[in-house]
Amino acid sequence: MQRDRLLVEEMIDATTRAIELVSDVDLEQLEADRDRREALLWNFTVLGEAAMQISPELKSEHDEVAWSRPSRLRNRIVHGYWSIDLSILHTTATDDLPAFKAQLHSVLKTLDQAEPPEPEPPRDAQPPSP
Repeated sequence: MQRDRLLVEEMIDATTRAIELVSDVDLEQLEADRDRREALLWNFTVLGEAAMQISPELKSEHDEVAWSRPSRLRNRIVHGYWSIDLSILHTTATDDLPAFKAQLHSVLKTLDQAEPPEPEPPRDAQPPSP
């Protein structure tokens, strides 16, 4: 569960960053800005890699999330980077990622509710010595 939680958090971070990278930037500006373009590709790659590592149990519990789509896009970027259509990445980040991010936040919320709270140490406990 903890690993899935970390992966979902990583996915949220990557979606957030990808959305920010195309915010108020049109396709021509994205094509002209190599650093921005490479950062966008990186965040889509991270998103897909994390999605591939989510446990089968979590994927089946949240089958409303299109877990395979980021993985397929990641594979396309990594193995066919010379033929990436930036308009698809721009549109995906602009139109699809905000809803996907909301789904990930919902998954994270259920993970938070499922994790038992850490027990509080007794008030008279001494901190461990070095």
